[in-house]
Amino acid sequence: MLEGMTRFVTGRAPAWIVLVLTVLVAGGLFALGTGASGTQTPESGLPDASESARAAAIVDDLDDGDSSTALLVYTREGAGREGGTVDEADLAAIRQTLPALGEFGQPVPPQLAEDGSSALVVLVLDAEPDVDLQAERAAGIRDAAAVDGLTLYLSGPEGFAVDVAGIFAGADVTLLIFTAAVVAVLLLVTYRSPVLWLVPLAVVGLGDALAGIVATRVAALFEITLDPSVRGILSVLVFGAGTNYALLLIARYRDELRKHEDRREAMRRSLRGAGPAVLASGSTVVLALFTLLLASLGSNRALGLACAIGVLVAMAFALIVLPAALVQFPRGIFWPLVPEVGTEPAVERSVWGRLGRGVAKRPTAVAVLGVLVLLGLAAGGLGAKTGLSQTERFLDTPDAVIGQELLAEGFSQGGSGSPTTVVVRADEADAAVTAAESVTGVVSVAEQAEGTSGGDDWTELSVAIEGEPESDAAFATVADLREALPASALVGGLDAEALDVADATAADQALLIPLILALVFVVLVVLLRALLAPVLLLVTVVGSFFASVGASWLLFQHVFGFPALDGNVLLLSFLFLVALGVDYNIFLVTRAREEAAEHGTREGMVRALAATGGVITSAGVLLAAVFAVLGVLPLITLTQIGIIVCVGVLLDTLLVRTVIVPALAFLAGERFWWPRKRPA
Repeated sequence: MLEGMTRFVTGRAPAWIVLVLTVLVAGGLFALGTGASGTQTPESGLPDASESARAAAIVDDLDDGDSSTALLVYTREGAGREGGTVDEADLAAIRQTLPALGEFGQPVPPQLAEDGSSALVVLVLDAEPDVDLQAERAAGIRDAAAVDGLTLYLSGPEGFAVDVAGIFAGADVTLLIFTAAVVAVLLLVTYRSPVLWLVPLAVVGLGDALAGIVATRVAALFEITLDPSVRGILSVLVFGAGTNYALLLIARYRDELRKHEDRREAMRRSLRGAGPAVLASGSTVVLALFTLLLASLGSNRALGLACAIGVLVAMAFALIVLPAALVQFPRGIFWPLVPEVGTEPAVERSVWGRLGRGVAKRPTAVAVLGVLVLLGLAAGGLGAKTGLSQTERFLDTPDAVIGQELLAEGFSQGGSGSPTTVVVRADEADAAVTAAESVTGVVSVAEQAEGTSGGDDWTELSVAIEGEPESDAAFATVADLREALPASALVGGLDAEALDVADATAADQALLIPLILALVFVVLVVLLRALLAPVLLLVTVVGSFFASVGASWLLFQHVFGFPALDGNVLLLSFLFLVALGVDYNIFLVTRAREEAAEHGTREGMVRALAATGGVITSAGVLLAAVFAVLGVLPLITLTQIGIIVCVGVLLDTLLVRTVIVPALAFLAGERFWWPRKRPA
């Protein structure tokens, strides 16, 4: 199959057919569009079986629909931390805004903070999933609630949703621009050609655009909505993986042009040599991403489906469209470094070949030193903390965070406009109130509503608790409530939902991390037809992951001042690092296997390092830079993923693949391919 595809995409007429069909398909998909209406705020996607989701479903029945809460926090210039006050005259002015706010929802009369630093108006709203309409409504609320002389902050669930949506407004475009710019610069530096870099950039860019459309359409078939954060990561991954595959293919193409006058024959041989490695590495990433479909969190499932489709598109464009495009140009496209027939082979002049021979002289010392470096970096993460509260997830400080901080300072119960919700069968309501009031951390309990859901009579209780939203103290109180309340009671609300998300994340990690390792191991065994080599490669990649987490945690603590890792960061970083880190080992070891058949394992590894060292280093630096682009968005979660993957890819590229893997291969010798003696 690969042989037939190779001959087709490199033929004179068929190559043009490939390009024309690509343009026609792209035009059709662009005309069709994503089919998405509006933009959705990023959500965790808790399973319906979680306690907070079950409580929310009953509350929706009792309240006749989804609702949200906006907290309008007023303060005077110099109030709060600087000692100013909001007085009764200000409260009177705030009350005059209530009729106008009534057009948006149900306002509650203003409350004055105990220290007079702020005032609060709670506004109950209908839930609005479309972020554009939500932002428009927020702007109207701010206008209606404005009071001369007072500063207004929109906080609470609605405020945080609006601020998060604001971060992601145009995020996919922003990430695309930054990513494309980074890729363009690095390709220009890599090839040092004024023309060549344009071809892979155009092919990968087109693939990225189509991947977004295809992923959105396919996700809609499974009733999955891709929010801006998923689309942003999708774009970064397609650009990074697609450019990596392009670099590998073009490097092999340049080597083959030194051996063959006919550029189409050179491309055919390049595809035969690099194609299996690209297919193996891409398949590894796709399989690892598909494991996310088993996750309990809907956000993980959406990311896995979208990114798997994106990598499939990237592979298709790298192995079909890019070769068809490159063979249309003469070898002069590499100018000024044109590969002429009969020029010196890379192995004789490569700095990576000299490095390989140096490692071969002292493989034990090199391997031990490399492992010690990984262990030392990994030790930096021993004290890493996980779990960010609602106010800790932003690099900048939006209105919602400022408002929440003012409420925490001025109100004994944090001024929570979104208290914990308890639903309990009506005949156990009195017992539930008594039990809730006895829990440490509960400030007050009030009956909110009564009604029927699922044929049962329910009572809704509003429970105000101490502590900052989504903090350890709030989680502890929610856990104690669940323990103390009657069996029929369900605890919901934002704190309960966040606690359930943390539990679901831990469950996903326990399930998916071993599964990802098993899948990667199986792919390596099938590809290399060996057992020892896959074990060694997998161990080095896992070691690189722990080292990158440790090194990144030191950066987070001492440079960026992050209080903790966000809950889902470790799983997603592990996924990307293991899957993408194995890519470079696949590129190296498949070439080593090819060379070892003629030259033996020792010399084969040296020659493979010489042949692939430059391109893999370029690919690693490019991929690291692309993931670092996630830091342009002021959300700590994406920044942390970007930094951990960036550090890990650099470690894989510059240490693991360059030094540790060759040293282990030299130590193992022909046993590297065990149970086989030597590749055929």
